Amino acid sequence: MRLVVVDQANTPLSQELISALEKSESVKPEVVALEKAESEFNARRASALLIIPVGFNQSQVVQGTAELELHQQPNNQNALIAQRAIQAVISRVGRAVDIANNSVITAEKVMPFANEEAKQAYFIEALTQSQKMLDETLDRVDNVLATTVDPTDYDPKSNSSAGQLVTWVFIPLFGISALFAYERQQGTLRRLLTTPTEKPTFLFGTISGQVATALVQMLILVVFGILVMKLPWGQNPPALAIMLVTSALAAAAFGTTLGTFIKTESQASNLSIMLGMAMALLGGCWYPLEMFPPVAQQIAHILPTTWAMQGLLDIVMRGGGVQDIALEAGVLTLFAVAFFVVGVLRFRYE
Repeated sequence: MRLVVVDQANTPLSQELISALEKSESVKPEVVALEKAESEFNARRASALLIIPVGFNQSQVVQGTAELELHQQPNNQNALIAQRAIQAVISRVGRAVDIANNSVITAEKVMPFANEEAKQAYFIEALTQSQKMLDETLDRVDNVLATTVDPTDYDPKSNSSAGQLVTWVFIPLFGISALFAYERQQGTLRRLLTTPTEKPTFLFGTISGQVATALVQMLILVVFGILVMKLPWGQNPPALAIMLVTSALAAAAFGTTLGTFIKTESQASNLSIMLGMAMALLGGCWYPLEMFPPVAQQIAHILPTTWAMQGLLDIVMRGGGVQDIALEAGVLTLFAVAFFVVGVLRFRYE
């Protein structure tokens, strides 16, 4: 990455620092005037700005008063990279300076220098030689780049398509709770007491209608992904059908259970949106789950959105079939059964 550098010292030590930065694999220093550097940084065209102040020389290093001025853009990953690279270079240059200083001290004990200029010239020569010695030092650890090839290339379009599908289908299905709360408030459910309809039959019928509507919405999003985003959603229709159905059933069953805890329609609507958004975020619908801390990744597996996303990504991104999504579909089915049973046990007509 580009690192803007202002060398106000223009000393052998500052030149050595810049030379070391040029050898870095992380940053590419560009030495410019102060006015231009500040303009670049203020316009956010530079992530980091390093200023080597006047007086940055051997004596300051020996006295421990040498300072560098580093400006970083807030919340910027490149600025952090620049900071680490500069710290590494300072450490390396510091070792060379220590060697050169020790050489000067030893030489002065053998024969005092005629003047300060001679002492400074000797230091520059010693610094050059010490840096050369460090460059020629054999590495004690060999760094080898991994050659393992990931068979799956991450596709942000696929992740976005699957994530939006899960998010905007799960939230309406969670909203089944508002439907039950509304009918309970209006007294509609009480009328079912006069019929032989059992609670499982009524709940399953309600869920079936909502799931059918959700499947139509899912198919619309899948067709959009195929035609507009050019995604391979249709490469395994049986696996896709299983994932869509089990995902919708799990979400609808959760909405049913939620409806047994809610008293008013407004509570149900707000809570459905809040829980839907939270589950979508933590389930990897908006960002890849790998970006979350390890603890959060483990906790996310208690959410149906996580399993729905994994199954859909196995299909669209990895070309998986029925066997590949069997685990995700099975877990979603268990979610659906568990939530449905809880909903039946807690369901009240009034």
